[in-house]
Amino acid sequence: MTPVPPPLPQPMLLLIDAGNTRIKWALARRGAALGVWSASGAVAHADLNHLPASWNHAVIERALVANVAGQRLRDQLQLMIPTTAIDWFASSASMDGMRNRYRNPAQLGCDRFAAALGARALEPGRAIIVATCGTATTIDAVSAAGDFLGGMILPGLGLMAASLARNTAQLPQVDAGRELPAGFADNTDDAILSGCLAAQAGAIERAFALHGAATCIISGGAAPFIAPQLAVPHRMVDNIVLTGLQRAAYASDTTTG
Repeated sequence: MTPVPPPLPQPMLLLIDAGNTRIKWALARRGAALGVWSASGAVAHADLNHLPASWNHAVIERALVANVAGQRLRDQLQLMIPTTAIDWFASSASMDGMRNRYRNPAQLGCDRFAAALGARALEPGRAIIVATCGTATTIDAVSAAGDFLGGMILPGLGLMAASLARNTAQLPQVDAGRELPAGFADNTDDAILSGCLAAQAGAIERAFALHGAATCIISGGAAPFIAPQLAVPHRMVDNIVLTGLQRAAYASDTTTG
């Protein structure tokens, strides 16, 4: 019997969300459902050189990158990504049926635009608040008709707690991931964290009411701590920016194909 050759490796789409603190990535097979990755991970900027080892097993057909961390990181990624078919994602006046109502559409952070695309794809036809909770917390509104209306930016949970501890005499540094007791805090560390969480959740809830939203998509490293504080309908989604990039890649394939 003639031996059957092993199947050829399937080409992959490499998605990268290069943020101010970490670089998140995912590999997706062509046509995979949104948010379904063959592999994914994240590294701090200091560990950037470890990224190529995460991808060397894959045949990467195309890469789509959202970078908000500056030209130097872009140049480093350019050298590391094992394909010449690299698209640097940017905000535009419209994409995939979503209209960007920012006063200057190109000024909108590409990560916020991607997150909105991903949220809209997951909750089509609904008024949505998209909250991404990382180094900064961004809170954006997408209408049921598909208009990106704009949003809010505030310090992220960790940055807010660190700033308060650093700039206020005799207040200690606290870990933004510490367990928070129910009710009012009876010690200073918990009082700092309780206040910061209330500020984060309160901003999201204010945006939700202002928009008349049907639901909130919340994502980012601090989302597991903030989401339980929310008193509005919400859905926690890992890596909403990568989901939006995947959606943008599929929309681009449809347009060019």
